[in-house]
Amino acid sequence: MPGLTIAQLHDKCCIFLSIVVIMMIRSGQWCMRCFANRFFCRRWLYLLVFVLCPGKFAFAQSTMVLSLKLDGTINPATAQYVHRGIEQAVQQRADAVLIHLNTPGGLLESTRQIVGDMLDAPLPVIVYVSPAGAHAGSAGVFVTLAAHLAAMAPGTNLGAAHPVSMGEQVDSVMNAKITNDAAAFIRTIAEKRNRNFSWAEQAVRNSVAITETEALHEHVIDLIADQDADLLRKADGKRVVLAGGDTITLHTAHAILQPLPMTTTEEILSLISDPNVAYVLLLLGMFGILFELYNPGGVLPGIIGVICLIVAFYAMNALPVNYAGVGLIIFSVILFVLEIKIASHGALALGGIISLLLGSMMLIKPDSSFDVVRLSWSVILFSVVLTAVFFFVVIGIGLKAQQLKPVTGIQGMIGERGKALTDLSPAGDVLVHGERWHAVAEGGPIAEGEIVEVIRVDNLTLHVRSVASSF
Repeated sequence: MPGLTIAQLHDKCCIFLSIVVIMMIRSGQWCMRCFANRFFCRRWLYLLVFVLCPGKFAFAQSTMVLSLKLDGTINPATAQYVHRGIEQAVQQRADAVLIHLNTPGGLLESTRQIVGDMLDAPLPVIVYVSPAGAHAGSAGVFVTLAAHLAAMAPGTNLGAAHPVSMGEQVDSVMNAKITNDAAAFIRTIAEKRNRNFSWAEQAVRNSVAITETEALHEHVIDLIADQDADLLRKADGKRVVLAGGDTITLHTAHAILQPLPMTTTEEILSLISDPNVAYVLLLLGMFGILFELYNPGGVLPGIIGVICLIVAFYAMNALPVNYAGVGLIIFSVILFVLEIKIASHGALALGGIISLLLGSMMLIKPDSSFDVVRLSWSVILFSVVLTAVFFFVVIGIGLKAQQLKPVTGIQGMIGERGKALTDLSPAGDVLVHGERWHAVAEGGPIAEGEIVEVIRVDNLTLHVRSVASSF
């Protein structure tokens, strides 16, 4: 049955069986010779119901915990995922939400959204840094500290939450403002959850990091657990304070974990929320449309270009994009196109390369994230070099094409050879390209049958000269 937990389904089955047994006994169908009267049957009825329903009473004490998994960078998709998970846990009357966390960091704005949802959650939220080898870095520290109950698996670490710029450099004053804001934010979280706010501030200001045993000793987390079952067993009996001020006791020893995976939309959004992916999609989109405009009828480049451009702008809507950088990238494409149309001897192409490089560096705003969400220099340099090489190759091919001798039309006749059909003294007829032309001999008369070469064309009259070799 959709929407029912295992415990709820078990309860309904027990109630149904109990009703069936009661009806059968009351109708006398279960009375046997050894049972002298209905009173004795009823006693056996109560005993039978008790035998059938101990599971019901046991399951009534069990709990359901909704399990989420954050494995990767913190971005708008993960923030939406956590928000949806908490809402669904409330709707399903879950007793807690368990977030498995393994992240190098992410966007500060998305981190604020996740932390806000956790602080306002009407049910306990447990954050578990797992599995072994996982870590909660940068934005992950904020998420871990915001949990009602924070736990780590053996072999994990936590810390290094200093925010850095994404792209262009910021001055010392701006950097201090960013750091102070993040430090105040993490102090607020730590004080709200009664955790070590002194260490939390050091994690932001000095990028300190600690292991799970150190985190437990420093009162940064609440417990260390080997796996999910161990975590739920150790969390049993812990008291947490919810957003409304109510204090509740966790009963998770026999909890049933119900996984909640990301939807396909959230997974796609998480992928394209990577600035490197959005940047590449932006370039592919512009170049695809460009090729379609200059080669009408190709269709496929235009379709791919439009799709890539729409997806890129959708991703950038969720990222802290500097539209001055977008403008410089678009301007670079215009300069590359003009280089093909205008003979600037490479000046426009050089300007396009510089504009593309500067635009790529400025594409993502500073002071908006932690150090893992940024444009990779390798991606920037590769894209700039590949774009420059491509356009220079196109320009080179265009220059060579301009230097080629015409092969069609009247001008294509120059340099071609034929045979004199009549004596040319000086006028007569010649055969060139299988066609009969009126011709005028230059440099002396030409006898019938001699090989001639076209030296110029004047109003459909060929001017030819004799060639010594035979035809």
